[in-house]
Amino acid sequence: MKTNTIERRHILPLAPAFLAAVMFGMNAPLDKLLLGHIGPVMLAAFLYLGSCLGLAAITCIRHAATGYRVRENNIGKKDFTWLLAGILTGGVAAPIVLMVSLTVTPAANASLLLNTEAAATALIAVLLFHEHVGRHAWLALVCIVAGGAILSISPGGNWSLEAGTLGVILACVLWGMDNNFTCRISAGDPVLIAIYKCAAAGSLSLLIALAVGESIPGPDITAASSILGFFSFGLSIVFYIISLRQIGAARTGTAFATAPFLAVLFSIIIFREIPTVFFLISLPLMAIGALILVKEARYIYK
Repeated sequence: MKTNTIERRHILPLAPAFLAAVMFGMNAPLDKLLLGHIGPVMLAAFLYLGSCLGLAAITCIRHAATGYRVRENNIGKKDFTWLLAGILTGGVAAPIVLMVSLTVTPAANASLLLNTEAAATALIAVLLFHEHVGRHAWLALVCIVAGGAILSISPGGNWSLEAGTLGVILACVLWGMDNNFTCRISAGDPVLIAIYKCAAAGSLSLLIALAVGESIPGPDITAASSILGFFSFGLSIVFYIISLRQIGAARTGTAFATAPFLAVLFSIIIFREIPTVFFLISLPLMAIGALILVKEARYIYK
């Protein structure tokens, strides 16, 4: 019984990051389905606007249940610089780049390339913000990214860096910047931060979509995009911010690196793709990376 309690105490700090990964993992394959009915920039807009509406509803329910008592820290004036930087990089630029890239990139390939976000987040955290990362976290990151690299091998045994591939990588670098910017304000209310980010990003993306001539889709596609955004962006951001507060940007990014692997599973289910030998090779690497990360948490939180 005591051992089980200790193990739960080690794993719990990682739970929000893994929940964020699960929700974000379903994004790319479902986006690919929607892109046949909606423009890429317009889709990015409704993903975020749906997130904003859903999180606002949760906030109203939470306030009603607690008698309008605020239990989280407010966002200070100095925090808005980091918030704005996160909105522009991860809220506006990254989703638009990803949506455009998805129009010319298979969903499974794009899903796998999302591993780049974990590497970008960790490197930016270490190089620019001097965040300490232990050898276990680096080893976990290597295993997870290696699994993604193996999955990126084409059936002919080659890697290819086409325009769509480069676009997905660029989007991941932008999200890596956003993750580190958001980490600076992670002590604030995670739901409120997510609402600010989603409202601003969705509004700016909608203006850009209309400016480039994309039309607003019918109510069914609008609703589907908004609901998907609430789960894959809105709730994912909330859990990600909670994880940033608990374990920092680098470790959160490493745990979140399981999202591409989950996205591949969703792609296989949705598009009925047969797993390749590379998928079977990468599976134990991804699992080892997750287990190493849990082991590292044992040393941090014991």
